[in-house]
Amino acid sequence: MADEEQQRTETFLETQQGFIGNAFKILQQMIDWSNVTPNSKHLVDEILHSIFFLGKINNPSFPPEEIIGDKHILEALKDKYPRPFQFYDKQLPRRSPFSCVLDMIVLQKGQDHEDQIMQTLEEFVSHLNPRFLVSSTICISQNSPNSKRYYGVSMSTTGPNPGRIVIAASCFSKWDEYVSGAVMTYYPKKVKKEYFDGTIQVPQYVRCRAFILSKGTGLPPCRSCRNLFGLNTEETKEWAYGNCAEAESLSNLLKNEEEVKKGTHVHEHSAEGSRRAKEEVLKELNNVLRMIHFNTWTGDYYSPESV
Repeated sequence: MADEEQQRTETFLETQQGFIGNAFKILQQMIDWSNVTPNSKHLVDEILHSIFFLGKINNPSFPPEEIIGDKHILEALKDKYPRPFQFYDKQLPRRSPFSCVLDMIVLQKGQDHEDQIMQTLEEFVSHLNPRFLVSSTICISQNSPNSKRYYGVSMSTTGPNPGRIVIAASCFSKWDEYVSGAVMTYYPKKVKKEYFDGTIQVPQYVRCRAFILSKGTGLPPCRSCRNLFGLNTEETKEWAYGNCAEAESLSNLLKNEEEVKKGTHVHEHSAEGSRRAKEEVLKELNNVLRMIHFNTWTGDYYSPESV
């Protein structure tokens, strides 16, 4: 019996090494890309913080020193990007790591080059363990066939608690208010709040299309995305609300396209209902942080250096 328990422990720890392996590969690639991509240093800064935070709350916990491994690289990173090392155990990330990877590739390829962006992402994820720090889907939204494209990826977190934390953090600090309100209607239990309905109906002319990154094939919206955003689907699968790539993609669209935002139907709710929903989401976020013994949160969300 003891041998079986030891074997399970060893297998678990061996599997978790996939976190460190992916973390190092992703960071190494982001640094290489940043060296040839102008105005991208903030994305390296942000992804360092995001990965260090997820390493901190992982079970087992991985400190930055263990994630980076090489002492020379570690010291160079501390010198060039000191803030992620200072705040990974005090501030929450505004989004999950692979969103930074996506932004880097969009910056490189240009917002209109959808095929190149997809191809680069597909190639990159093929070299990574799909279980750790990697998004499974990408979504592209636009208000007409020839208009600007807005991208998003699914949450690149593993396990329920990291997902709950980053989804709540995105609601409070990153996503457009319409997307946040929709997600908070159901967060965290997949049950619609009786006192608040912040769900939205995006205009039918909006393109919102998701793809499986490992295959490049289309993926219809899940039931959650229909409930949140009014997207047409026959799917019955209901993922965690806010987990899907559609949330980030539509958020970016609504932030930048005033015409689409004006045409988006928001279900009626009172200011009191909205306040109460935010309080409930914040309470749940604090409960999760306490449960995983992350007791050093200052209440702030991490902002990367812009230069």
